[in-house]
Formats: sequence, C-alpha cells, structure tokens
Amino acid sequence: MSSLMVESLELPDVKIVRPPKFGDDRGYFSELYSQRSLAEHGIHDLFVQDNCSLSAEPGTIRGLHFQLPPETQAKLVRVERGAIFDAFVDLRRSSPTFGQAGWTVLRAEDWTQLYVPAGFAHGLCTLEPGTIVHYKVSAFYAPALDRGILWNDPALGIPWPDVTANAIVSEKDRVQPLLADISDSLPF
Repeated sequence: MSSLMVESLELPDVKIVRPPKFGDDRGYFSELYSQRSLAEHGIHDLFVQDNCSLSAEPGTIRGLHFQLPPETQAKLVRVERGAIFDAFVDLRRSSPTFGQAGWTVLRAEDWTQLYVPAGFAHGLCTLEPGTIVHYKVSAFYAPALDRGILWNDPALGIPWPDVTANAIVSEKDRVQPLLADISDSLPF
C-alpha cells in the first residue's frame, strides 16, 4: 500500500490527493503521480496528456470547461506556484449530485492535488500573481467536443473570491451558456 493520501470532498467523487513528500537537509523527494497508487484508492483513469498554464494576474478565470463523449476528461490538478480557487460542477445527469458545485483552494506549498472525474465541468481563479497550474487529463484535447458553462452562473452558488470583482476572463469563457440552458442536452 502506498503512502498516498486521498480524501473525498463535499461532492464525494472529487478527491484531494496528497502525495508523500520526504525531506532531509538536502531538500525533498516526492512521487507526484503513480497510476498504481491512485488505483489503490479507486482512481483508475489513465492520464494521456499533461497541460500547464501560467496566469500573470490574480483574478484570472479559466473555465468552467468540459469535453463531450467520447473524449470526456478526468483531471488531476496541481499548483506548481501560487494558489487557485478551484471550482467543479457535476454534469452527470444520473448522479445524485447532478448540477451541484463544489470548490476548494489549492496552494503550491500545501502539496495537494485535486482529482476531478470525467463528467464534471472544471474551472479556477488565480489568487496570486504568476500562478502556474499543471494538470493531467484522461483524454486528448478535442476542440470539436470542447464545451463550457458560464463561470459565474448564479444558479451554481460558487463563492468566487474577491479578486473576481475585476476578473480577467477570455472571450470564450465570457460567453459560455448557463447550466440551465444546456442541462437537458448533457450526454453524461
């Protein structure tokens, strides 16, 4: 059994993952990803692509994004530098938590990761300048299947941090639909 720690969040299929970190006077060593260790905790996704984003300013919004089948993506998110407010929404129509949102804060110094299963929309807001986020995905990026919902959809009740008063949002994310406008057509 690995020393990897995994705990469920309020939406139980979303998990905080804490890789072990071993230090001495030279520095530290950590195994950040092990398919075998994750499988021991019930996470069986095979991650096929790594993505990295740098956001220069606090209040940068990315999301809420998802991909349609057959290229749905589970994500394993880690902050390399800085901090993010991370939000996720269950889009799986058969799920008891369908349409519900959850959130957490990830900080580089906390050495935690967030596992978001396929069938969820995912987004983030940077909390510090120069934030770098690295995330693994379980399906390749498929532009024709790329979708999203409006990051600040009031029906979701996501308590975005104060830095979003002057949010930096891409044009794509600024015009995403409300969940209510697409919920009947979701294929999950």
